[in-house]
Amino acid sequence: MEVAQVLHMNGGIGETSYACNSSLQGKAISMTKLITKEAILHICSTTTTFPKSLGFADLGCSSGPNTLVVVSHFIKVVHQKFCQLGRPTPELNLFLNDLPGNDFNTIFRSLPGFFKKLREGNGDDLGPCFISGVPGSFYGRLFSGQSLHFVHSSYCLHWLSQVPRLPEINKGNIYLTKTSPPSVVKAYLEQFERDFSVFLRSRSEELVPGGCMVLTLRGRRSEEPSSREGGYSWELLGQALNDLVSQGLIEEEKVNTFNMPIYIASPREMKSVIEREGSFDIDRLETSEIKWREEDNLGDNEANKLRDANNLARYLRAVAEPLLADHFGEALMEELFCRLREILVVDGMDKEEAKLVSVTVSLTRRK
Repeated sequence: MEVAQVLHMNGGIGETSYACNSSLQGKAISMTKLITKEAILHICSTTTTFPKSLGFADLGCSSGPNTLVVVSHFIKVVHQKFCQLGRPTPELNLFLNDLPGNDFNTIFRSLPGFFKKLREGNGDDLGPCFISGVPGSFYGRLFSGQSLHFVHSSYCLHWLSQVPRLPEINKGNIYLTKTSPPSVVKAYLEQFERDFSVFLRSRSEELVPGGCMVLTLRGRRSEEPSSREGGYSWELLGQALNDLVSQGLIEEEKVNTFNMPIYIASPREMKSVIEREGSFDIDRLETSEIKWREEDNLGDNEANKLRDANNLARYLRAVAEPLLADHFGEALMEELFCRLREILVVDGMDKEEAKLVSVTVSLTRRK
């Protein structure tokens, strides 16, 4: 499987689209808003000469209601800061990046309304803003040298550039579980370390000295890579696939040869790679939690279980269906996610498993 050719969120605005099932990612962006603002103000305050233009890139932008949230935040913070300084707002070059399969058309169709709303909220002295789409993998260079001042990425860097080359079969699993061989766990960690190092090295060449990045990943607090804290949802999806095997709808070999190109890292693992690569100083490194459940205080009655099961199944379908359909075939997708909902209704999630852990790191490019 060529991940860069297959990996993308479900496009459009339908029931199973990412646009309609990305509220968790939206919460993650909201929770890191102050960290993002702090980094943007740092750039504005430490610039020795007032630049004519500022470069901003959102890596892994996807499409839907979250795509332009950080762009809007960046524009407003920069505009307000330069107004306070009594200086005209610089030209803003804003780049939206994702893999080529991303639904860029939906983004571009939303831009006229976005700019209209932006002008209404900030006035005509806002200054020129230029938004461009940049298709390609962020595991490599995307922009010209020292052309960016700020880079943002949310819920993207846990996706790997490729499925790790596994020395053993990860039998019956599609990600790391307690039954995964140690060599498989090691291969996943090493792939993450290679990818994250390439990402940091590439961005260090594209950012100006003193430029900043704010990165948010799905993460785990535990130092055990196969802990449920990081991979329980994928464990349940693997269970649904194995149920289809028992029904004769999928061959067992098909499941054994499918592994998610994802790694849920701990803060310590991220810090180790950043320090070893050496291009950035860590300003902040924090964890936070988001609840899978919309209303956690209503008890575990059947209606709530069904609602939670539907929400989580749609979320996983929106982010993973293209990968699964490429390997197992589109015809099985409805059956697969119906089975996943059934598993979720019966098993549910306890309080720990119902929490999604995020790791956010704020970095400054060394001068």
